[in-house]
Amino acid sequence: MIALPIIGVSATDLTLRSAQLSPAETLTRTMGAADAALTSSGLGTPVYQAPDSSEYVPVGGRGSEKSAGAGPEQLTSVIPAGATSLKDSSGRAKIRTRYGLLDTELRELDLSSPLVKGMVVMDRGRTPEDPGEVVATTAFLQSSGLFVGSQFTPRGSGTWYRIVGAYELPSELGKEQITALPGTLLAPLDKELQAAGVPGVASRDTYLVKTGPGGFTWNMVQEANAKGVLVQSRAVTLHPPARSDVPLYTRMPSTDDGGTSRLPASELAVLATIVGLAVLEICLLAGPAFAVGARRSRRQLGLVGANGGDRRHIRAIVLSGGLVIGATAALLGTATGTLLTVVLRPRLEEYVGVRFGGLDFRPLEIAGIALLAVVTGLLAAVVPAVSASRQSVLSSLTGRRGIRRANRVLPFVGLGAVGLGAAIALLGSIASTGSSIVVLGSALAELGLVALTPALIGLFGRLGRLLPLSPRLALRDAVRNRGRTAPAVAAVMAAVAGTVAIATYAHSSEAQERFEYVADLPAGSGRVELYETGHQKDMAAVREAVSRELPVAVRADVDHVQVGPPGCEQDAHGDTCGRAEVFRPADQRCPLHAADAEPSAADKKALRRDWRCTVSRQSSMYSLVVADEKLLTALAVTDPGTVSALKSGQAVSFDRRNVKDGRVTVRLISAEADRAARPGADVPGEDKVFAAYQAPAGVNGYGIDLVLPPSAARAAGLTIQPYASYFTLDGTATTRQRQQLSDQIDRIGVEAPVLIESGYQSENDVALLALTVFAGLVTLGAAGIATGLAQTDAEADLKTLSAVGAAPRVRRALSGFQCGLVALMGVVLGTLSGLLPAVGLRLFQRHEGEIVLETSGGPTDTVYVPIVLPWETFGMLLVLVPLGAALLAALVTRSGDGLARRAAA
Repeated sequence: MIALPIIGVSATDLTLRSAQLSPAETLTRTMGAADAALTSSGLGTPVYQAPDSSEYVPVGGRGSEKSAGAGPEQLTSVIPAGATSLKDSSGRAKIRTRYGLLDTELRELDLSSPLVKGMVVMDRGRTPEDPGEVVATTAFLQSSGLFVGSQFTPRGSGTWYRIVGAYELPSELGKEQITALPGTLLAPLDKELQAAGVPGVASRDTYLVKTGPGGFTWNMVQEANAKGVLVQSRAVTLHPPARSDVPLYTRMPSTDDGGTSRLPASELAVLATIVGLAVLEICLLAGPAFAVGARRSRRQLGLVGANGGDRRHIRAIVLSGGLVIGATAALLGTATGTLLTVVLRPRLEEYVGVRFGGLDFRPLEIAGIALLAVVTGLLAAVVPAVSASRQSVLSSLTGRRGIRRANRVLPFVGLGAVGLGAAIALLGSIASTGSSIVVLGSALAELGLVALTPALIGLFGRLGRLLPLSPRLALRDAVRNRGRTAPAVAAVMAAVAGTVAIATYAHSSEAQERFEYVADLPAGSGRVELYETGHQKDMAAVREAVSRELPVAVRADVDHVQVGPPGCEQDAHGDTCGRAEVFRPADQRCPLHAADAEPSAADKKALRRDWRCTVSRQSSMYSLVVADEKLLTALAVTDPGTVSALKSGQAVSFDRRNVKDGRVTVRLISAEADRAARPGADVPGEDKVFAAYQAPAGVNGYGIDLVLPPSAARAAGLTIQPYASYFTLDGTATTRQRQQLSDQIDRIGVEAPVLIESGYQSENDVALLALTVFAGLVTLGAAGIATGLAQTDAEADLKTLSAVGAAPRVRRALSGFQCGLVALMGVVLGTLSGLLPAVGLRLFQRHEGEIVLETSGGPTDTVYVPIVLPWETFGMLLVLVPLGAALLAALVTRSGDGLARRAAA
């Protein structure tokens, strides 16, 4: 009971600490043996940067950026004279693999240079020596199906490359990357792609610099910043300058170093509650286990009393047993947790995706975990020690339980603790330190229920008259012997409370996620989009592949409006590419964004209800598309007026803010006008006005604001290019059909991902099932403790039944009903106890969301944080746990016919 949690905690602590690299280890994996890494800021202007280069801003503030960043000449110009440098270039491209196309990072770096030491670790093979030779990460080899010795070619290239070795990036084990000698991969591939009329490979350069003694100082960093170059310096990162010497912080008051990253308050609340209740649960589970041991040892404890020992000695003996067991559990748990971490280290490293810098033992933390085990063992033995010390010597030696009146004060104390704990936990939902208050209140309420357990058992006893003979006898026996029943019920209650708390929280979170889920399309509809420029001619083949491989019922081919020369698209970065947008009338724009001054909180709240400030939850690559009425079928638009309007040649708008007097304006904006536009001002362009039909409220365009019929687009002289197809399915698409379609698209040689909307998919189903099974096992373990405790105390009654000739099944039935009823009472109380922390945490999250909404605003003026009860979990616990406990008790009850002499009076 104690050692198992300690094993998990100690193993987790060692794993997480080992995975946290020191700054020096992180720098070595980032820049090898170099003193600094130089990169362009991409802003084309002097910058202020943080000492660790994690944050930077242009010197003139936001909006002062230029179109071009620092070029290779500027990067090399900041390298100190006499320093050694190494160029590290990277880009991305599609690689033809065994299974199709794989988006891969391409890198050019001389791996034989001493500056690279620590950045990569060769796994097998050798480093590249000639052009055409590359090495690949083990993650790339696993994903691509290739191996050391095989050849590949990038898409769009006729050059073949041979893989001569495999390596790994110690801090990015899952990264798919290929590395070649400088000048042998990126530049040739870029040249081939541009010659084919498609976009080339955009590469990013980094220079690794070794300066010698002193390293790359903060003054040198600032000189490089003046040329728009970012510097990650080993010396500056390990020994940062004073905050007053960092212009980013002194001259940009809105910028802060932010300190270390922190978990959100709600996640801290969940974590703190789980840890706090876990410690309490261990105590409540271990306490009855000590009680079983004390009951079995009562004759030995009676002999201590018969030989002159008083109550202090009895308590000391039982407490010493708890101390010894806690110390043993601490030693066994920490040692086993450490051993498991060492043995499973490779698996753990692959799981977290980072090679450990070394096993990072934190003696104080390990000692704290061990101390927790010792304290838990000691606390769990307190109640059994007090109970054993109150037994008379005669009762202990004869095995008789004696008669002890119920404590009349304890129920009132328990009731007060339950009320106070519930109030504190609910108070924590509106407090800034809600996590700790919720833990405190929940623990206090659960302890109050433990104190109330004897009285509640008495209330359960009143139901005995409604039960058949055997369960009625078992219930009355449990009520008469509350001293043994209460700890067993508390043990089951503790196990069930944890399950109910997590299940309630998980179900509530799932309901919130379901509400917040944004569907890309109607359920059962699909979409295929062309993501690349220069491949519009291949879209016809993609569309045919979709119709051929999937059970398509209706397919709508969708085009977009092109502004600029052939090959230009809205997302392209060329200098001659323009864009087409739906121009919104000025009086129908959201005042929240058009106001010159910052609106007050009250104005923000009021404007969020304004129809002009509504925010769409869906998005699309293009909000303006050209398509026929089949698109409406794919979007599940059934409004007759909308369908009729598009058929008749009218544009259809899904956003009423764009339509005025039955007309909608499409503005064609050239690249030159887009670059010359001032922030916040309307960009000039050529306007095309169309008659438009506004779809009724509630009709969803799924990110599309305006649909132009092909006839209207042609009449307006618009240039259109194919980019997508929307479709509905006759049934569902199988996994095999999807794989076949992906293979066909790969053969075409384009990137055109296929999306089929299947609605919200819960990620908690498997986790909740595993949690329920685990909780059931823990609860059955607690019920097993209750079984041992009940059988220890009821041994005399079973002997009496045997003496009067009761059949073995009667003795089994009595024992089974005793433990089943104990488990049932524990489940009922545990369900009530577990609801409190879950409800407290959800209320805390609701309050947190309201604060965020009040300060920062949001798409709505309400916060949806529901509380959903997991009735299925309740049903499983109420049925399976008592039934399992009853069967377990019946199976382990001895039913031999041999008579045993009862202890003499």
